[in-house]
Amino acid sequence: MKTYKLTVFERDGEKLLDESFQAENDDAAKEIGRKTLEEKELNKKAHRCTSPAGKLLLFHS
Repeated sequence: MKTYKLTVFERDGEKLLDESFQAENDDAAKEIGRKTLEEKELNKKAHRCTSPAGKLLLFHS
């Protein structure tokens, strides 16, 4: 398992969410990230999900 990072921001830069989670691979991490954003109703906010290697998996500005 690898550790991925999901961060959500307001337009002014305030962090609304800064969470790490475990996933088998990048595809699984994307799905977990999307599901988390939907559950917390943050999918319309600026967000990013990054891999342990720094790869950008999800991004919305």
